[in-house]
Amino acid sequence: MARTGCNFDGSGRGRCQTGDCNGLLQCQGYGTPPNTLAEYALNQFNNLDFFDISLVDGFNVPMVALLSYGLPVGAITLAPCTELISIVCNSGNCGPTDLSRFFKTRCPDAYSYPKDDQTSTFTCPGGTNYDVIFCP
Repeated sequence: MARTGCNFDGSGRGRCQTGDCNGLLQCQGYGTPPNTLAEYALNQFNNLDFFDISLVDGFNVPMVALLSYGLPVGAITLAPCTELISIVCNSGNCGPTDLSRFFKTRCPDAYSYPKDDQTSTFTCPGGTNYDVIFCP
């Protein structure tokens, strides 16, 4: 999860402008929206890893996910966006909205609403190496 504008003291207490985790340096759950998420489920069905970049809880920084099979041979880049808009439908039971379509046209590989799996969830063989890069 991406967080911005953070300031913490020596005991790990503080605040972030986006993605705040109840004032904790080490999140115990999801941060406060808006936040861009990289989501991974490793070594799942048929020894596959599942991953996505999610904008369901909003967008706060551009992010790319790069992968390789042992050596950095190739990469899939999930297109970053530049708008800061929070998506209001994150209950898991709704379809695309005008706001999620706005994101989808700008970030076609990003997860933009709950159940947006067909165009936004990717798989790789278990044991794949990943880099998540927060873009300036």
